[in-house]
Amino acid sequence: MCLLQLPFFKMNSKKIASCILIFVILAAGWWLSEPRLCIYGNERQKIVTMEVTPATKLEISFIHSVQKTLVEEFLTPDEELKGFVLNSTRYHSFGVGLPFMASDGAFRQEGNAFVMDDMNRHFRELNLRTGVGTKLTVTVNEQKFELYEMLEPGQKVDIVIVPRYKTLLR
Repeated sequence: MCLLQLPFFKMNSKKIASCILIFVILAAGWWLSEPRLCIYGNERQKIVTMEVTPATKLEISFIHSVQKTLVEEFLTPDEELKGFVLNSTRYHSFGVGLPFMASDGAFRQEGNAFVMDDMNRHFRELNLRTGVGTKLTVTVNEQKFELYEMLEPGQKVDIVIVPRYKTLLR
């Protein structure tokens, strides 16, 4: 049987064009709605846009402005790929703003570091600022972004998960 004898090819050209157009629109809609992890600096400067999945690992590290010691925060995307979950924090000295209470999670000491696991804190987006001497760094799946070298101190950093079409508009 010849391919051109199949019922699809016996339709008139308007019906074929309509089917192709519908397929293209559906494919474009799917592509534009795919979630993307985006890091923006200075409100609108796109630092990176990348694929995000439930397995994506995000680490934020910085030097605490008061204690002057390293703080590392470990996050993953939430189940709907619309925000983030803070899973654990590792730091090297007790201080202002660092978790330590039983209600914060499961506390333990790991060598010279203090670790708070099972934090389960949800954030729709992450809003940070670069600071003098803080060495703000974001690592996504082993890809490191040393934001303190890319942006001036005091600049706002937004980390969001949005549909791809929103990355084209911002």
